Amino acid sequence: MSLQNCRIKTEYRSLIDHIVKEFYIPLLNQAAVYKRAVGFFSSTSLVQITKGITTIAKNNGSIQIVASPYLSDDDLHAIKAGYDSRENIVKKALLKELPDTIDDYYAMERLNLLANLIADGILDIRIAFIEDKNGIGMYHEKMGIIEDIDGNKVAFSGSMNESVTALTANYETIDVFCNWMGAGDAARVDKKENAFCSIWNNCEPGINVMKFPEISQAIITKYKKKAPNYLIDQEEFENKLVANELNKKKQGARIPKSVSLYDYQIEAINEWEKQSFCGIFDMATGTGKTFTGLGAISRLSESVDDNLAVIIVCPYQHLVEQWVSDIINFNMKPIIGYSSSPQKDWKKQLETAIRNQTYLDNKRFFCFVTTTATFASEYVQKQIKRIRKPICLVADEAHNLGTERLLELLDDKYKYRLALSATLKRHFDDIGTTRLCNFFGEKCIEYTLDKAIDEGKLTPYKYYPIVVTLDENELQAFQEITQKMLRCIITDRHGHCKLNDAGVKLAIKRARLVAGANAKIDALKKVITPFKDDYYMLVYCGATTLNSYEKDYSVTNNDDLRQIETITRLLGNELGMNVSKFTADENMAERRAIKEYFETGKDLQAIVAIKCLDEGVNIPAIQKAFILASTTNPKEYIQRRGRVLRLSPQTGKRFAEIYDFITLPRGIDETYGLTKADVMAEASLARNEVKRLKEFSRLAMNPVESYKLIDEISEAYYINESNEEEGVVDGFDV
Repeated sequence: MSLQNCRIKTEYRSLIDHIVKEFYIPLLNQAAVYKRAVGFFSSTSLVQITKGITTIAKNNGSIQIVASPYLSDDDLHAIKAGYDSRENIVKKALLKELPDTIDDYYAMERLNLLANLIADGILDIRIAFIEDKNGIGMYHEKMGIIEDIDGNKVAFSGSMNESVTALTANYETIDVFCNWMGAGDAARVDKKENAFCSIWNNCEPGINVMKFPEISQAIITKYKKKAPNYLIDQEEFENKLVANELNKKKQGARIPKSVSLYDYQIEAINEWEKQSFCGIFDMATGTGKTFTGLGAISRLSESVDDNLAVIIVCPYQHLVEQWVSDIINFNMKPIIGYSSSPQKDWKKQLETAIRNQTYLDNKRFFCFVTTTATFASEYVQKQIKRIRKPICLVADEAHNLGTERLLELLDDKYKYRLALSATLKRHFDDIGTTRLCNFFGEKCIEYTLDKAIDEGKLTPYKYYPIVVTLDENELQAFQEITQKMLRCIITDRHGHCKLNDAGVKLAIKRARLVAGANAKIDALKKVITPFKDDYYMLVYCGATTLNSYEKDYSVTNNDDLRQIETITRLLGNELGMNVSKFTADENMAERRAIKEYFETGKDLQAIVAIKCLDEGVNIPAIQKAFILASTTNPKEYIQRRGRVLRLSPQTGKRFAEIYDFITLPRGIDETYGLTKADVMAEASLARNEVKRLKEFSRLAMNPVESYKLIDEISEAYYINESNEEEGVVDGFDV
């Protein structure tokens, strides 16, 4: 970290230079100390101060800010007349500048960052004003000193105020001096720093500097809501730059020149067009469903002269955000709608887009990307009914729309329809699957995992099943829950057997027991120890919370968290590895940061995660996956495998390795001492594991050992092709 590596001009003018991007951010990225006199104290100036400071904040540097209160004529008169103490009047004036809420997403993120830095003792604010026999005046000097760990210093001064207008609209200029650029510059830097230190320590004649701990506490109370978002500079400037570019263009989806679709993607789009722009893209996880979908939208948009409303529905918030960057690349300016959207005014934007689409001919196209929960909300459904132009509905992970409640929302108002899914077939829900297929239409492509591996679109993999067993207490609990489940079987109106609500709760309880089997921890330690110096590893824990369309985010329950914390301690403390959790507790900015560190292959060796492989999180760098989660749902384990097989040119991944923890009621040898009836009473768990074993072994580079294990388990638990589905009720084995 050295300021001498930065390209620094002697002068910056706002109409010529992007001062924040070209000066503040690159220099502060190298800084250990930042001292700044900013002019007036306000929430706006506080927001502007944060631009560029994320690196110094992460590195526990030091930031000192001097600001002046804005005192009205009434305030000055009150001080002069002695109506109240000078300190109280100044404090009240400062508090006026701190509103409880601010509509702008980026401003609130920056104030949250600032509040965290104050709370952590990294940033300190002091208030300065001029006081003499004539009364109180404002301290207006604007200067700053940036210093790196090697003692290199940059001082700057001029009319560059920290207000919005100063940084964006007005003509502003700053002069810059570097202490390594000759004696003259070094003297100016020393002079500026001495002046700042004198002011900071209240030693400057005529300037009164005060600490106001109440103001710092007010900032923390009002704005500290969560962990700081250290990616806010990147988010704000990239998004605003793209938005500005899009505003200059005609709106309508187009395939960018930088994107070349594969032949199978183009064939899928051609078939979709032949089917009147209705159909299903059945494509293995990791084979480019998103780009194929956006290419299809582009084809449709051009064919209807952009007279189109596009609605893209994703199951989770972070999937929406993954879509957003690609949507923008395809010449669309998306309206991003969900509970904590970065577009705080997304409802207003949606209403305006629908109104403009109806009345303004030059604003006919719009794209709305949302979560399943928000799509199903009364507000969004009401807005969709107002649309009078053709609508294209695109459903990512479309199997999630197969619930009875969501199927009711799918009707003829959607002229154009596209379902994207690696596994549209719903687990033990033939009715929901059939209704989804009837709505979206025929398959336009079926691009299987087998074909994707053969054609080099996914990496091949080696498969290592690791057998663990339930301990004595777990086995007893498993048997007891199974007996209770048998008493919860009912018949629905279609004549199908299913579990009642109590039975479903028992099934989830039993699944949690299996997912958290104690033996998995010791087995993981034994298996992963030889790789404790490696990188690009994922430990995937057992998720047993059923997801609901009513929420656009996932929830991690206490059982799941206990396993994650145990594994994190095992890897981090006992094995000395650099690991990080990746759960619902981390916000999207934190998740992005974790992924970035992981993909560098330097700082972070392993991620201990839950649900990310089921929710579409894209982490191509994963080379070794240790899957502790046990699931009976083919949709889930097929998706998990596909996400581990994504190509990663950055890391040069030639193949993936999957360590799958196969959970059995008891050891294979122990079954031979039991009667067949006793073994069959425990066989449901073994049947589930054998199904997954067969599927994973089928395409593995090393299937021989797995096939041997399949034969051993099948023989021990009396499993054959005729009874593999025995005891399955409504998707649960009983």
